[in-house]
Amino acid sequence: MGRTYAVANQKGGVGKTTTCINTAVCLAEAGASVLLVDIDPQSNATHGLGFHDLGGGATVYDVFTGISSMDTAAIKTSIPNLYLVPSTTDLAGAEVELTGRYRREFVLADALSELSRDYNYIFIDCPPSLGLLTLNGLVAADRLIIPVQCEYFALEGLGQLLETVDAVKRNLNHGLSIAGLLMTMYDSRTNLANQVIEEVRSHFPDLIYRTVIPRNIRLSEAPSHGKPISHYDPACAGSDAYFDLATEVVERE
Repeated sequence: MGRTYAVANQKGGVGKTTTCINTAVCLAEAGASVLLVDIDPQSNATHGLGFHDLGGGATVYDVFTGISSMDTAAIKTSIPNLYLVPSTTDLAGAEVELTGRYRREFVLADALSELSRDYNYIFIDCPPSLGLLTLNGLVAADRLIIPVQCEYFALEGLGQLLETVDAVKRNLNHGLSIAGLLMTMYDSRTNLANQVIEEVRSHFPDLIYRTVIPRNIRLSEAPSHGKPISHYDPACAGSDAYFDLATEVVERE
């Protein structure tokens, strides 16, 4: 099994799922075998890849509850080399069900360790919280990508997330490291966006990605059509940015 990335930030609306989908798609289109695991009860990654009716098939909820294996739950997407373990709103109950379970923080890691298929990359789309589902994502991952919105409160909550990451590294997953901070929703017309990037760069010069994801209407539209940006509008600035990010992800390994 290859590298496992969690994409997480407890703040909602920062481009987490957009990043997870489009980075995974870019790598799959480059020939890598990629698995995307949607552990967000909102199921945005699942819907963003065009899956709304799963026809009663296994989901990540079944994996968390032990009903299904990760292999069984993984389905082919329309993108060659890209597989998805889908989510539904049922997953919202998993956090409660996991509370009293033995090794509750390791359920996802254990399930991924049993995969019979070798993937070059696994991406875990975490929910916008620091609850038990996100904790499972962090324990299962080798690397963490943190999307950070180019807005005034960009650093609000980031400290708490970094403290959580440190605690996970100390106590649950010694191999976890931060792959990078990704600045998203950048609007070049505002001074504020540039100031935010400079502030993050001054605090975390070795972590911030060179690639910056622009605020782009086509990126916002693509999920409603069930398509990644490279299929919805391959010529737009958002598509170019995620290609650059995927390239940088590979370079940083």
